[in-house]
Amino acid sequence: MSRPPLIGVTTSITVGKHPERAYVNSAYLAAIQTAGGVPVPIPPQLDARARDEILAILDGYLLTGGGDLDPTTFNEPPHPTLFEVAPARDGLEIALVRYAVEAKKPLLAVCRGIQVLNVARGGSLFQDVASDPGTDIQHQQDKDGKPRDEPTHPVKVVAGSRLAQVLGTTDLRVNSMHHQAVKAVGRGLVPVAFAPDTIIEGVELEDASRFILGVQWHPEELTERDPSARRLFTALVAACR
Repeated sequence: MSRPPLIGVTTSITVGKHPERAYVNSAYLAAIQTAGGVPVPIPPQLDARARDEILAILDGYLLTGGGDLDPTTFNEPPHPTLFEVAPARDGLEIALVRYAVEAKKPLLAVCRGIQVLNVARGGSLFQDVASDPGTDIQHQQDKDGKPRDEPTHPVKVVAGSRLAQVLGTTDLRVNSMHHQAVKAVGRGLVPVAFAPDTIIEGVELEDASRFILGVQWHPEELTERDPSARRLFTALVAACR
């Protein structure tokens, strides 16, 4: 490939506000560009034709963080803590995951992204880890006023996994800004990273030759200080070449 890889970056969508907007945190865009890729935002407002045209020309994808998935996507009633549900975003991102798997294109899924990846493969989610299953770890560090780029809890990565090879370590500290998490693991996915409370922090496709990885933390916020975070984006861009 003579040009830099084009990497689709999913965007958030404003919920209950006018005018409706699509937006993305600049840290994702910076991380991809620093790694040598070209980020291409993919807004939820695309219709199926436009979505398919864009997905086809991209070399890989990044699923970003954001609000909660609609629990009807994994056949559960809503939890009282549910917030910022955007069905248009859910639909686009679930379709994106299925396309990436079928087209054998690289995919990195971050925070909400790992949840979308899991649900798209038939898995389910804990809708609020603080109450179910319950935990002593604060997975929403922003509630305590901690900066987004500050690691707050450890994660253990399974030795020999694709994720461990990419990160270059099996032990790291991560930032944490989520209240949903992987519950029943989706088809073809393997859990390969865990918080001390057993919450799943990383998954990958069983076929280790494929670059389809999901992490529950926010590596895009850690690239300036953490080599393992930079390695995730470098590996995504390399897989897209």
